[in-house]
This record gives sequence, structure tokens and C-alpha cells, in this order.
Amino acid sequence: MALTFIDTNKLPRVNTPQGAMTQILNEKLAGAKDVGATLRWLTSGETLNTVASDKHQLLYVMDGEASITLDGSAERKEYAVRKGAGVYLGPQETVSITAPFGASVKLLHVVVRAG
Repeated sequence: MALTFIDTNKLPRVNTPQGAMTQILNEKLAGAKDVGATLRWLTSGETLNTVASDKHQLLYVMDGEASITLDGSAERKEYAVRKGAGVYLGPQETVSITAPFGASVKLLHVVVRAG
């Protein structure tokens, strides 16, 4: 297996209704079939809502601050998070991540196909 270097600074950043994003690991970039990774940027007031699926997900705060709301439980819980925090989502679990007004956040979003 050959080592693959991916210069994330040279990959296209796409603006979406849920912030900007750049895919940094997928089948096209590195032959990754069961895992994908995306850098995501949310600016003041923007929200990322994850989609329930049969996959495992990890959202890691690389820079900035945000609020993470755990969805799907009987009691919705909101947590203030900063650089270094993360949340793991098992299959069918979802969260909402919002950059507070006047702040921004950079996230690493990793998605892995369940066994």
C-alpha cells in the first residue's frame, strides 16, 4: 500500500446551507471505501445537523467554539464545546452543532461504515 499525501489546502471548499466544507478523505482522493472525512466551518449562527444513518460518526472541534445539542434522546441536552472536544455518534444517532453569534468553529467530521 502506498502512502497518500492529501494537501487539504488545495482541495475545493464548498459553501452549503450548513456552512462551508471540504472533503479530505474519500474513495476518489485516497481509495477509501469505508471511511470519509470532511473539514467543516461554521460561522456565527450557522448550524450543522447530522443525518441519521447506519454509519458511525465522529465530530471533533479543531478550532473555535460551538454548542452541540444531542438529538434523539428523551431529554435534549446542549453542551458548550471548544477546541479539543468531540462527540461520537453511533448508527442512527444525530446531533446539531451551532456556532454561537460572534464566533466560528472548524470541525473534522469522520464517517465510517458500520461493520
